[in-house]
Amino acid sequence: MNAPQRSCGPLVPRVVPRSGGWYPAGASGIGRPAGALGHNGRMPKIATVALVVREYDEAIAFFVDALGFTLDEDTDMGHGKRWVVVSPTPHDAAPGASLLLARAVSDEQRAVVGAQGGGRVWLFLHTDDFARDHARMTAAGVRFREEPRHEPYGTVAVFEDLYGNPWDLLQLADRNDPAGASA
Repeated sequence: MNAPQRSCGPLVPRVVPRSGGWYPAGASGIGRPAGALGHNGRMPKIATVALVVREYDEAIAFFVDALGFTLDEDTDMGHGKRWVVVSPTPHDAAPGASLLLARAVSDEQRAVVGAQGGGRVWLFLHTDDFARDHARMTAAGVRFREEPRHEPYGTVAVFEDLYGNPWDLLQLADRNDPAGASA
């Protein structure tokens, strides 16, 4: 029986990292133990996560104004499509993951706006000063689902983005602090 044909645009060879460069998947690096691949023995990291949004400008306003993210890129791609990237890390700090704000264009995509994590917290915003960021976000109108709580791993509170996706605002506990969470 023949497999159904799928159109997926131009074929791009899949590559996997290796110290000193990249090589095609299926080459000699496959079958190595986990963690054996990557530059300097480290695995690649997630750089950007797509978040489906209703409209670009309302999403930019929330992430930049309410959460304090940086607008890294807003490029017109034509036909109403834009490449919009925001990140919680200022350009002069150590880089972390960014969000690609992807405008929903189909009924299927519109149905997942606000529910990409299936109702679970699926995005985690780390802070070095929980009290400062909690107060700033609350003043900016961010809705917190709970009061801050202290857990063995740190201080945390669940908040919602403008579409209702739950996030954790989290300050990790200082592992050298015998009292646990530090905030």
